[in-house]
Amino acid sequence: MAPGEVQPVDLSARCVTGEELAPGVPNTADRGDGQQKGYSILCASERAKGFVRPVRHTYRHVGRRPKYPLRELTPEEQKYNSPGDPEPYVKYEVFPPEMHPSLGKFWTEKDLRSGCGKTTTMGQALAETYSRAPSYYSGTFCCTCGAHFPVGAEGEFVWEGTDERVGT
Repeated sequence: MAPGEVQPVDLSARCVTGEELAPGVPNTADRGDGQQKGYSILCASERAKGFVRPVRHTYRHVGRRPKYPLRELTPEEQKYNSPGDPEPYVKYEVFPPEMHPSLGKFWTEKDLRSGCGKTTTMGQALAETYSRAPSYYSGTFCCTCGAHFPVGAEGEFVWEGTDERVGT
């Protein structure tokens, strides 16, 4: 391998931080605070092969945010809301024409206010797993909200001090 090149990730090299049900199998039961009793991680020997991202420990819960301009709903679009709907649509995100000229996304007030804005700090083994294989996880935990939320390009978290989505 060339200097600075990272070896391919062996995703079968899984271990557990916290409680196991069996070797390599995390106990995903709630420990009483919303977190699981155990989490899957890449084994230390796999993490030692190198990282494709910096090792970061802290992320911010920003929620889902529109990527494109929002506009008010037209009278026709307002009809999509049912009378008394607890989560009516309030805005429409206009996707760029190159995606598809007639596509977009409806947003509720709750959607637009998602993400508590607070930070969560994870342990070393979890942070190194993200750094070795950024898309290893499909979600992560928010300590303030007490729940797991999606990560990735459409996820709800950014690494503290950046605009980089956790899991990308």
